[in-house]
Amino acid sequence: MPNPVSASLKNIQDAIVFDGECVLCSGFFRFMLARDKTHRFKFVTAQSPLGQRLYRELGLPTRDFETNLVIVNGKVHRRLDAFAAAMKSLPGAWPVLSLCRFLPRWLKDPLYHSIARNRYKVCGRTQTCLIPDAALQSRFLPEGF
Repeated sequence: MPNPVSASLKNIQDAIVFDGECVLCSGFFRFMLARDKTHRFKFVTAQSPLGQRLYRELGLPTRDFETNLVIVNGKVHRRLDAFAAAMKSLPGAWPVLSLCRFLPRWLKDPLYHSIARNRYKVCGRTQTCLIPDAALQSRFLPEGF
């Protein structure tokens, strides 16, 4: 079930918050960036001040980013539901992948947590957080947001 964004961040309508050090999470960012042709989503790394603030306000850990966050129409989605919300927003056949949101919680949460806990071991971790170049900067939410 999606959660409303905290009052101080209520102006964020469509955004993806991802672990900028995680190779898998950064891959998800690049996947969305390439397919979000209408530029619906803005992006935020979890390690940035804004990402940290959002995780704190949602009561999530600010060191171990167990979930990407996908905010759609002002609602925060976590874990596999975040992936489903992102897929649903894409054109073409991608929305069919959003059907994973209908999996029972007893199945999808352990599946997601298993991947999240092992993502650095399986996919790797960069030494530094992603820093967008000038061309990508416009796709990221400003820190003062």
